[in-house]
Amino acid sequence: MGVTVLVLGHSGAGKSTSLRNFEPGELGIFNSAGKALPFRKVLPSVDTKDYTLIKRGLAGNRSRAYVIDDANYLMAFENFAKAQQSGYGKFTDMAVNFEQLLEVAALNTDKDTVVYFLMHPDYDDAGRMKPKTIGKMLDNQLTVEGMFPIVLLAVHDAEGYGFLTHDPGNTPVKTPMGMFEEDRIDNDLKLVDSVIRDYYGMAPLVDEGGDDDAEA
Repeated sequence: MGVTVLVLGHSGAGKSTSLRNFEPGELGIFNSAGKALPFRKVLPSVDTKDYTLIKRGLAGNRSRAYVIDDANYLMAFENFAKAQQSGYGKFTDMAVNFEQLLEVAALNTDKDTVVYFLMHPDYDDAGRMKPKTIGKMLDNQLTVEGMFPIVLLAVHDAEGYGFLTHDPGNTPVKTPMGMFEEDRIDNDLKLVDSVIRDYYGMAPLVDEGGDDDAEA
């Protein structure tokens, strides 16, 4: 069973940029929106919105870290594909597909694997931040953020780019006790990965002297 991490952030807040310090071969990237990464370094990725392909890649455990970039677009693109279908059934299908992806990421990966879901935020009727989803089923019956032991918030403000590690109020941000002392850290997901592995006693991202194949 692996560790899943939710990284929330508005467009331009630095979610994808946080991958900049990883090296090729260190992680598998599933790029659901098919957009170029916002830095010059080339990190191999698979451009796909196919749930089956992503689940198969995660369950293959060929890497110790995976990123599903813009994961909310998996639901958005499915919604557009089913736009002409009437009835609530299509929303049930979308919720089930995403929930099953969450299960595979947590339960079908091994104990040394971390899976990062990068998602845009939305707000409920009370103004509290949550992951952006389609329909009400995921929010009302699952609560997506509750499926993650770690939730970070990417921010871009006068202080620059960063990750919030503790809830500043009205957000789902959470981290295990003692994992992060600072309320705000650099938006460096490789650093976060190192902290997570140290906290849980997981194997390093890549074995020293090894030749891990981290293609998605």
